[in-house]
Amino acid sequence: MDLEAFRELLTPRGLRALGEAEELVGADPVVAATKLRRTYDAALTSAALTQAGLRDRARAKFGANAARMYFTPHGLEQATRAEVAEHRARRLASGTGLRVVDACCGIGGDLVALARAGCTVDAVDTDPLTVAVATANAEALGLADRVTVTLADAASVTPEAYDVLFADPARRTSRGRTFDPLAYSPPWPVVLDLVSRSRRACLKAAPGIPYEFIPDDAEAEWVSYRGEVKEATLWVSRSADAAERTGAGRTDASGAGSSGAGAGGAGEGGAGEERIGRRATLLPGPHTLAATGVRASTGPVGRYVYEPDGAAIRAHLVGEVAELVHGRLPDPMIAYISGDEPIDTPWAARYAVDEVLPFSLKRLRTALRDRQIGNVTIKKRGSAVDIERLRRDLRLSGDKSTVIILTRIMDRPSVIICDPTPPA
Repeated sequence: MDLEAFRELLTPRGLRALGEAEELVGADPVVAATKLRRTYDAALTSAALTQAGLRDRARAKFGANAARMYFTPHGLEQATRAEVAEHRARRLASGTGLRVVDACCGIGGDLVALARAGCTVDAVDTDPLTVAVATANAEALGLADRVTVTLADAASVTPEAYDVLFADPARRTSRGRTFDPLAYSPPWPVVLDLVSRSRRACLKAAPGIPYEFIPDDAEAEWVSYRGEVKEATLWVSRSADAAERTGAGRTDASGAGSSGAGAGGAGEGGAGEERIGRRATLLPGPHTLAATGVRASTGPVGRYVYEPDGAAIRAHLVGEVAELVHGRLPDPMIAYISGDEPIDTPWAARYAVDEVLPFSLKRLRTALRDRQIGNVTIKKRGSAVDIERLRRDLRLSGDKSTVIILTRIMDRPSVIICDPTPPA
């Protein structure tokens, strides 16, 4: 879909074509295209069918709003889930009418959340089609009076003129998704330069962003939605004088902070974690857990195993979760927690322990056969075992189900067989 075809889609005739295309979602593509071509030209037919398909896919992220919004394939893929964007906007806006500059707005999912939270948003993007789509979304959702979208490069933004800088750099290249912040668009050094000139900044990054790329004066918040880690949000706030004097953290030309990396283990912090604030947030809820510096003890596997939410693991908060469940780590470098009490918490899934074995295919197969297990959910952390190959090699045939956990216990490959009955 090109810019001209998209603009035609916004005309009365284009909207009729889009409405007809939406009624054909799920139909055979050739049949759908043939039916629309009886009334519309090839370009409009293609644009309408593409947009109808994107709206259908977008319902998972945008709910009912998807029926009124517009998308591009890459824009939809990177767009923030509505619930996550709304959480971020509520935290940012705090009920005040802030002026926000969105330095790389994409299709506008975040600017919509910000505008709905009461902010006035000036947004830029380098792609003409994306700018048109973001503008159309603001208009379709009745937010045009609070939003301006301009074709421009992020580097041209003047964050000094705004209350808040928001940036969600694109994480795709011509070769696909990238996990290297230096390959973001705009690249991380450009983003950090903007941060260094802003009073407040909110940056969206991939959940796996290395700690050395996080500004020294930031708070990093990892956000999970229904058990899936969606993003890392970096919050920076400083006085106007400080914004003029300092850069975002102690950052060298590569964009990496001077404190160094270090993901750390489950019980030991990485080299870079103490210089930043850390928290994890679970949605819906929200539930928030902040770093306290607690370190989990180590000890044997007890009656229960707890699997922390991925946001807590990314934020190096396994010790804090262990404290919540009165637990310990069977292995100091693995993010599984064990304890003797059945404590409910949104921060971890709980499994009742049936047996702990040194890992051996033969012993595991025998143990599952004796329990009449025919269906197994396999979890692993710190294990090199190929899950799908193991599933085939187990040759299960019973009528019961269970969970097995492949892990290391004091650096020894082990398997934990969990009780198939619901935990007490």
